[in-house]
Amino acid sequence: MDDAYSVHTNAAETADQDSLETLVALKDADTFLVADAWGDVRSGADGLFHKDTRVLSRLTMKVGGVRPSRLSSGVTESNVFFTCHSTNRPLPPMGGRSAPAGVLHLERRRFLWDSRLFERVRIVNHGMEDILLPLTYEYAADFADIFEVRGTPRAHRGQYLPPRMDGRRVTFGYMGLDGIQRTSCLAFSEPPARLNANRAEFMFSLPRGTSLNLYVECGAGTCDSPDAERWRSNSVAALLGIRQRLRRGARVRSARNRGINDWLRQSRTDVALLTTDLPTGPYPYAGVPWFSTPFGRDGIITAWQMLWIDPSLASGVLRYLAGRQSTETNAFRDSAPGKIMHETRGGEMSALGEVPFENYYGGVDTTCLFIALAGAYVRRTGDLNMIRELWPNLMAAADWMLNYGDSNNDGLIDYARAADTGLSNQGWKDSEDSIFDSQGVFPAGPVALLEVQGYAFAAWQALGYLGSLLGDDRANQWQERAEHVRNLVEDRFWMEDRSFYAIALDGQGNQMRAIGSNAGHLLFSGLPSPRRAHLVTQKMLTPDFRSGWGLRTLAKGQPRYNPMSYHNGSVWPHDTALAAAGMAHYGERATVAELLGEVFGAATHFHLRLPELFCGFEREPGEPPIAYPVACLPQAWAASSVFLMLQASLGISIDAIDGRIEVNRPELPMGLDQLSVTRLKIGDGTIDLHFQRLNGQVVVMPRDRRGKVSVHITTD
Repeated sequence: MDDAYSVHTNAAETADQDSLETLVALKDADTFLVADAWGDVRSGADGLFHKDTRVLSRLTMKVGGVRPSRLSSGVTESNVFFTCHSTNRPLPPMGGRSAPAGVLHLERRRFLWDSRLFERVRIVNHGMEDILLPLTYEYAADFADIFEVRGTPRAHRGQYLPPRMDGRRVTFGYMGLDGIQRTSCLAFSEPPARLNANRAEFMFSLPRGTSLNLYVECGAGTCDSPDAERWRSNSVAALLGIRQRLRRGARVRSARNRGINDWLRQSRTDVALLTTDLPTGPYPYAGVPWFSTPFGRDGIITAWQMLWIDPSLASGVLRYLAGRQSTETNAFRDSAPGKIMHETRGGEMSALGEVPFENYYGGVDTTCLFIALAGAYVRRTGDLNMIRELWPNLMAAADWMLNYGDSNNDGLIDYARAADTGLSNQGWKDSEDSIFDSQGVFPAGPVALLEVQGYAFAAWQALGYLGSLLGDDRANQWQERAEHVRNLVEDRFWMEDRSFYAIALDGQGNQMRAIGSNAGHLLFSGLPSPRRAHLVTQKMLTPDFRSGWGLRTLAKGQPRYNPMSYHNGSVWPHDTALAAAGMAHYGERATVAELLGEVFGAATHFHLRLPELFCGFEREPGEPPIAYPVACLPQAWAASSVFLMLQASLGISIDAIDGRIEVNRPELPMGLDQLSVTRLKIGDGTIDLHFQRLNGQVVVMPRDRRGKVSVHITTD
């Protein structure tokens, strides 16, 4: 994921050499925090953000005038709490001897809930003497827009209001150029000895063997007075919130492989963390830190990858995007009637039109994916009532495909940005250098991307399927249009001399003959003929694509190939998952299990939390995958990719209309001999599926069937 205003620089470079570690993120709803391993916010690219505005740009804690010595830190398994354990450096003399280093234990524990950062600092004196403890907080609020933090310059800013202090609390204010006054606050449970606009100084008396707690709250708006009860009650609410999201849908786990089980749990928890419950239903925000907002394409693909175990995400995504569907033509926003949103933002720069992302529609694939997901959702759930509700939106999206998506009337969906402020490339590989020909030359538009035609094919098929269920007499026409798209793609994109599909067509209809992973998405749509699908699969499983950690976005040897690039040779877990699911669609099951094992191998080196992407260097014995320096972590479609790969490996397909589950030649990756899927809901029924490797073959055993659910198993 990218946009015209992103700046791919390492945010940690803004910190000193003492803290060049991965920044740590917490998220709740429209609020997220990025801080260093001590829990400090140091006015770089970190901060506390609410609705795309940085409401706290600095928050550091010092003991005796210096930063304490960090012992350990990290985010808990639930993704709710960040905790840093540290100890003091030698303290300055305070009316007697100075306290030596290492006698104080400091636990800094925090979480986000209800637009607030809650922090508890617990200090224990393990020394032999009473201690006078000087503790200092430094803070600031710059109200910077998220695009400004990421590097987009602004010629003018609004007016900062004088901070207000009232003994234990500081309130910051800013009147934006958009006419909105934004405020944020910082409050302490104890009155500081000194308090001003950017600094609070405490002097605590801590007898030996005793402890104390300091509670801190900050966030947008005004603050209540923090105390132990508020910290406790809100921490319970935060835990219950994520546990409620985790209870949705089926459960997938292995009782015998702790590593896989931990990966599944971490991935599910990351999806839960990124999911925000909106009035339209749950929506997985794209990623933290820079994409903690609804994205159309990301939300759809995440929901699709989770669909077989948790259809509620698809329901929430479809309803939200339907509510944001464009009704006008606007070049600045790249919008047209019926088009589905690419991205939405809530900051000052978006509201003023300094950037086009308040509601931005510059994704050529999202509208097709919206329709295709609706079809997949009904097949999975049988929920025709929701489709009746969304039918006008689906028809408007289909009209966009016919009247706006195909600018030159050649039957293919294409794009050319309508304004210079928009994205130059509008597929999922949306960086400026991601689409080119066999010589590395960028195409003249409008550009017809390969994978987008697959999504269009799937969309027309979905409309035909839904239309037949609803009795719409246009159903056959939509099916015929899907076949028309199939024939166009097979005729115009196929490169017989390379046994592969071109990555795109330029505005003159010339093939962009680069060899990229886009063809894996075409397999996912089910468009290619079996023969060509087999040839594409063979090519994608060669070392040119296969890094040993997953599939590269661009084959080795292609122009602009660079394993350290954003889209031209890196590995994106969701990209590998879609290609694997496509291969499984054509019967390639064992290799999909191998790819799942490779991606798991990568996950083990990222603390079981797959990043947005990582470098595409070849896997070397004893060496980890190489991180991409500014990948979002966590990222929704990366976290959910394991579940699509599992579905593909297990050969599971679900048709709720018929109350039927099919399991076709299941495979498990090496080292995983048992896997259980429990609470799998089909219509009004539920069932558990237990997969077990026996005598070299994976068998499935249905258990605890409730209601009308039929299981059909194919083993050869």
